[in-house]
Amino acid sequence: MDPAALQFGVTFNDVFANAEAYLRQLIYFVVGFVAVYLLGKLVVAPLVRRIMANRGFDEAVRSLTDSLVGALVFFVALAVAFTVAGFPSFLTAAATLGGALALALGFAAQDLIGNFVAGVFILKDKPFEVGDWIEWNDMSGRVEDIDLRVSRVRTFDNERVTVPNGELANNAITNPVAYDTLRQKFLFGIGYDDDIDRATDAIVEEAEATDGVLDDPAPSVRMTELGDSAVGLQSRIWIADPDRADFVRVQSEFVQAVKERFDAEGIDMPYVYRQLTGEVEVVESVADGADAGGGLDAGVDDVDGEGGR
Repeated sequence: MDPAALQFGVTFNDVFANAEAYLRQLIYFVVGFVAVYLLGKLVVAPLVRRIMANRGFDEAVRSLTDSLVGALVFFVALAVAFTVAGFPSFLTAAATLGGALALALGFAAQDLIGNFVAGVFILKDKPFEVGDWIEWNDMSGRVEDIDLRVSRVRTFDNERVTVPNGELANNAITNPVAYDTLRQKFLFGIGYDDDIDRATDAIVEEAEATDGVLDDPAPSVRMTELGDSAVGLQSRIWIADPDRADFVRVQSEFVQAVKERFDAEGIDMPYVYRQLTGEVEVVESVADGADAGGGLDAGVDDVDGEGGR
């Protein structure tokens, strides 16, 4: 026997046996990893992709899902490979470390993750789409882009606003162009001495003559309030294929036409005015130098006396 082998307690057969065991574990690892990875890539990923397409999810959501499924398949294949290779303790340590990292990242990026989740729901539920005109939190504009984290809106002052998706998903959003038609309302005030029926007919006729106002539903007018100085007549008109430009143009032309019609027919459009009444009180105060004034009067009398002599 080799003295060196006796000294270290290792023989050639032991080395060969250990190498054979390591090689066997390596083969098990590779086979397990490849089998599970190919199964996930060729079966699971296409199945998930088909399900997402059938459910009508947006392309951005499907792309994100593909990435997540790919990462999940990789880690599952890695876990199975270590298990069949005889290293279950590695999985326990990796799971513990992964859980700690996931918890830390979750606390550090909770707003970011919330925006991603909100982006997925926006792309799925479609409360608005690219090109829509939306209003939220006293802001309005046209949607230019919807990403998984933020949406970009172009205001009507030609400014770009980058809005986190969480803000849009957690607040009420008005989408005036969601349907084929849009109703507009405008309140006209006429004097108490004016004929309500005559003013109503004038409003309806001008609405029917305005380009862009629909005949069906027909324009209508309702008396809605009795103000301090005017009777309120609320007009209701409908426009087709609503757009921000059409909304402003139609309303402007309609209101201008009614104002000119009222002026031509002598229908008053009173405005609130206020008259200030009261009185001003003047308070005279006696100066401290009143005696000096008396001396001056005496001097004048003396001058008059000398003139008399």
